[in-house]
Amino acid sequence: MSGRLGFLGPSGSYTEQAALNHDSMARLLPFSSVRGVVEAVRSGDVDEGVVPIENSLEGAVTATVDLLIHASGPMIRHEQVLEIEHCLLGRPETRRDRIEEIYSHPQALAQCRAFLAEEFPEARPIASLSTSAAVEQMQSASSAAAAIANERCAALYGAEILERGVQDDPNNQTRFVVLASTDHPPTGLDKTSICFDFAADAPGILHTALGELAERGINLTKVESRPTRTNLGRYIFLVDLEGHRDDDVVRDALAGVQSQVSMFRVLGSYPVWASSAV
Repeated sequence: MSGRLGFLGPSGSYTEQAALNHDSMARLLPFSSVRGVVEAVRSGDVDEGVVPIENSLEGAVTATVDLLIHASGPMIRHEQVLEIEHCLLGRPETRRDRIEEIYSHPQALAQCRAFLAEEFPEARPIASLSTSAAVEQMQSASSAAAAIANERCAALYGAEILERGVQDDPNNQTRFVVLASTDHPPTGLDKTSICFDFAADAPGILHTALGELAERGINLTKVESRPTRTNLGRYIFLVDLEGHRDDDVVRDALAGVQSQVSMFRVLGSYPVWASSAV
C-alpha cells in the first residue's frame, strides 16, 4: 500500500529505515514523537504510521505501548524486525577525549550503557526524541558532543563516524509496528495483540484469564504488564498470541478472556514477521 506513511523522525532514524522497508514507494512524513505518529494515524493525516515497540535488549518501548493501551483508534496492521547497529558520531573536528555530552534516544543510550561507562565515564548522556534528532542536537551543541545513531545519519547530517558497533550486545534487534485505522485480514500465519485489566485483585485471576487461551491450545509469544495509572500496584496486561482474531478458535478464546476481565481491547491482528516465522 503506497500512500502517506508517518514515522518517528527526523530523517535518518531507525524508524525511517523500517518505514522504507515496509513501503519504499510511500510518501514518508516524519513526526517528532511517537504520539505525533499515533495522532496522525487517528486523524487520517497519514494512511499508516511506523513506531518502535520493543527492543531485544531493553524490552518494551513504553511510549508506544502506553499510547496503544490508552489511545483508542489506531490498530497494529504489520510488524517488522530490524537489526540495530549503533555508531558513535561526532562533528568532524571532535576529539574523543574532549567529549562532554552524548545524545541519543533513551533506548539507544541504554543499549550502549556499558560502552559509555567504560569509554566516556565523565560524559553526560542526554535523552533525545529519536536517534536522528540526537545528531541534530549534537551538531548544534555549544560543548564538545557526540551522538549515538546509525550510519545513515552520518551521511545525512555531515557527521563523522567515530566508532561503529558501540551497542553492548551484537544481538540487538528492534521490533516496529505499522499502525493503521484497521488491522490486517487473515493470512494463515498471524499474530494478535490484546490488552486487559481486572476490576479488583484476587488470587488466580490472571491464570484464569490466560487459561481461556491455554485450554484451546493457543500459544502466547509475549506477556508483559504496564501500570494502569490509577493505583499503585494495579496493572494492565499485554499479550501477544498466535493466530488471527477472526480465526474461530481465537475468536472463542478472546471472548472467554473478555468475560473474565473489566477492560479488554484487541490492539490488532497482523502477519507474523517473516524472519520470526521460520
